Amino acid sequence: MKKILQVVVISCLLTSGLSASIFGEKITPNSANGATIWSDVCMRCHNLREPADLSKRAWKYSMQHMRVRAGLTEQETKDILAFIEESKTQEDGK
Repeated sequence: MKKILQVVVISCLLTSGLSASIFGEKITPNSANGATIWSDVCMRCHNLREPADLSKRAWKYSMQHMRVRAGLTEQETKDILAFIEESKTQEDGK
């Protein structure tokens, strides 16, 4: 019975779309991929913001919200954040 429960729990975790980072794998952001996702996915629903419009902290919060709303994966979210952070022309004053 205990083995069945373990198999069910593992199956649920794997099929629920949880990220690889839960299993100890490190996700490396790719800013080039982030630029592509930024232009293709984000523009579908709204105008793009300039990276300078928000602080790095606010971008992280915003991207977590948009991850849920747009159905982004953790890799896509980290890629977009890497692109935004590289694109910021001025340091945050916060």
